[in-house]
Amino acid sequence: MTNDKRKSLIKLIHVARRELQMEDDTYRLMLAGMRELDGATSTADLSVPKLMKVLEVLKQKGFKVRPNKVGTRPKADDGQSKKIRSLWLALHDIGAVRNPSEEALAKFVQGRTGVAALQWLSTAQASQVIEHLKQWQSRMTPKEVV
Repeated sequence: MTNDKRKSLIKLIHVARRELQMEDDTYRLMLAGMRELDGATSTADLSVPKLMKVLEVLKQKGFKVRPNKVGTRPKADDGQSKKIRSLWLALHDIGAVRNPSEEALAKFVQGRTGVAALQWLSTAQASQVIEHLKQWQSRMTPKEVV
């Protein structure tokens, strides 16, 4: 069990490091500077309690642990939901949307319609969201001069 816990903590620390965009040198200096680690510069040398301390330091630097997605609702796969998702991702590609995740899309849809999931939208509500996203996209896309 401790070995599984240790492996999951190491993975989580590496995710944190990537999300915080820490260079390798910066990360190793951070580890070396932690008194509790006795000069270790790699997670491979650390016990579970020491790994937890490293994770706490990364949290203080801004890393947020997100829960596993086990048991989440499957994506809506009807035509209108696919169109909504496609427009959302296109808006992300042009920089209008910062977070392309399904959760961010659901929050956006809920703000527009009061409905918390794409699966629950009526045809009319989905059409309304599609039109809104298309208008948003046209405002963000430069007009071609003829």
